[in-house]
Amino acid sequence: MTVGVVGAGISGLSLVHSLADHGVDVVAFEARDEPGGIMRSRHVDGHVLELGPQRLRLTPQIESMVDDLGLRDQLRAGDDSQPLYVYHDGELSVVPLSVREALTTDLLSPLGKLRILKEPLTGPAKPGETVDEYLVRKFGRQAARKYLGPLYSGLYGTDPRNMLMEYSLGRALENAGIDGSVLLWVGRKLLSGRETPPICTFEDGLGQLSKRLYDAHADAIALETPVTEIHERGEGFELGTDSGTEYVDDVVLTTPAATSAKLLADIDSALEATLQRFNYNPIGMVFLESSFDGDGIGTLVASHADARISGLTWNASFLDRDRVFTCYIDPGSDPRMNERSDDELGALAATEFERITGSPAAPIDVHRWDPGMPAYDRSWTAMDELELPSGIHLCSNFVGRPGIPGRVRNATRLAATLADE
Repeated sequence: MTVGVVGAGISGLSLVHSLADHGVDVVAFEARDEPGGIMRSRHVDGHVLELGPQRLRLTPQIESMVDDLGLRDQLRAGDDSQPLYVYHDGELSVVPLSVREALTTDLLSPLGKLRILKEPLTGPAKPGETVDEYLVRKFGRQAARKYLGPLYSGLYGTDPRNMLMEYSLGRALENAGIDGSVLLWVGRKLLSGRETPPICTFEDGLGQLSKRLYDAHADAIALETPVTEIHERGEGFELGTDSGTEYVDDVVLTTPAATSAKLLADIDSALEATLQRFNYNPIGMVFLESSFDGDGIGTLVASHADARISGLTWNASFLDRDRVFTCYIDPGSDPRMNERSDDELGALAATEFERITGSPAAPIDVHRWDPGMPAYDRSWTAMDELELPSGIHLCSNFVGRPGIPGRVRNATRLAATLADE
């Protein structure tokens, strides 16, 4: 059996790595000249910049991969004991992520704090309920609108009012094993003593993990070799590239929905149409240098705030990245984002950073993702019509959990399934 993998981002790399562990023959193709997809790092003016996720949770599975690849000595621990902030009404307020912070935060009024305690008396998500409606019903308007909504939806650049529970937050709760009260689940987790995996990065950035995975399987991965077409051939498939044709038994696409749709057009036109329905939100990332010395993980920016960015990561503080801060901009926070030049986007980010923190900043670099993050908006009802032909598999962020540990987990599970065949 030979498996063909389209894309060598972190999903594709993890899949190749796991298939190799199972002894399955695999060949992978990547359009870019470097592996990693969203998990890539850059060195600019002496700074380590992350083009995608800014840090990683060191889950047992990730830790095992780190050791397998000989990266233990490159690990750098982050400090996730620092607070997370939300920018609201012109001020930074601590997001209450612990009991102590919930009692002391000035983000919520006394009545707003008491309203959260009613959560165990509320029911699970209702059919057709949006994330905003669910959070307001469960935790009250203050908690929902001021920090819970931005905490969840800010990653995707989608207004919680446009996200249906069953295709977004509901799936995350289900994966975590939460089918009733969120507060009671949190309480049981605290009492059990189970610790959340620590946050980490690598000396030269998260891209080190991508590069080491590629180096371990370079003979099976072709860079700068985009797959341009996929056709059925007998009981298998042929993958067409500019370098030739590869014949495989199964195909795994790790690419965004629109790319996967085009490649599958000749195999299943109905599937192509379904995949084209999934929306993505472009994201602009502006890397800033500043002497701001506040302690924190980052800043959430609610959609109704008077800032034109969607959030900040304080790399300088919790990852000890010298003077580096990452600013996120999307069309929801700045409708003109796609029209702006990189210089204009950098100037906008620096202005908003100073507004939020009170400290000046200078742009280091700008990176854009288009497509960016899956929107998880109402277009995700297409998931109900997603039926794959035999031998075709999807292993991408729009069909699984978007975080890096989730992608590695999805790839590992799929590899085990393919190996059993």
